[in-house]
Amino acid sequence: RLMPELPKFDDEDLKSYGDEEEELALSPPAALMSILATQELLLENILECIPVGEFAVIQPLSDEFCLVLGYLLTWKLTLAFFKAASSQLRVLYSQYLRRTKSLNKLLYHLFRLMPENPVFSGSTSEAPNKDTKTFFTEELRLDVK
Repeated sequence: RLMPELPKFDDEDLKSYGDEEEELALSPPAALMSILATQELLLENILECIPVGEFAVIQPLSDEFCLVLGYLLTWKLTLAFFKAASSQLRVLYSQYLRRTKSLNKLLYHLFRLMPENPVFSGSTSEAPNKDTKTFFTEELRLDVK
């Protein structure tokens, strides 16, 4: 709930970023970026032996699972923050992410975490001739009940 409110504070200070010749960058909230940097290092240690294109098997409720989940939730907060920012602020924030290579790291991590064949939780392997349902073959219902 708080993330969409934060860009308003940077919007007020946007006028102070004047006509400087160097390319400007503005950090998203420092606490969030500090956590993200720490999580990037931890995730890199977990995934270092897995090349891009292959996928890591993370056991549910393990320490690695908690680290990966925390990392992805931190990115979810970051994207909520971006969504609430004005287009001028988004440019400055994206320059910061480009300089820190955080977005590149996210993509590398996602391509190593994404399973090759994400099996749909509702499918069962009762009939061997039946095609297995995956998140790519089935329509996902996101209705809140």
